Amino acid sequence: MTEPVPDLSHGLNGALGFEFVEIGPNRVRVQVEVARIHQQPYGIVHGGAYCALIEAAASAAGAFWAIDQGMAGAVGVSNTTDFLRSVRTGRLVAEATPLHRGRSQQLWQVVVTRDLDDKPVAWGRVRLHNLHDSGAVGGFTPDRLS
Repeated sequence: MTEPVPDLSHGLNGALGFEFVEIGPNRVRVQVEVARIHQQPYGIVHGGAYCALIEAAASAAGAFWAIDQGMAGAVGVSNTTDFLRSVRTGRLVAEATPLHRGRSQQLWQVVVTRDLDDKPVAWGRVRLHNLHDSGAVGGFTPDRLS
């Protein structure tokens, strides 16, 4: 069962045009229309844009799950991304699914596909650290950041 999608369009997510279309305990889907802001000088999607998309999907998924378990949230500690195909235009869809969810950490995999033909264009894994104290990240809580 999916939950109502919260507004996650602030910060880098908003600047890059990421749209969260599904959030649930076992899957998060994020989409983005490729624009010039996402391209590197050769006109293809920049690797950093894929990394950011993968991080956004996994971080939202991990935080959603952690909060559902009574924790304060989760933050990324490692992002490994592989680029499979180049993309110049169109919509990209990132789908995050869990590989491991434990007391202190989580591991999520994210597959990014072209909406046009559903072919994978990037793949990544993001390891997250579960937060048991809302002040565990530099003394800030999410509502103090907005």
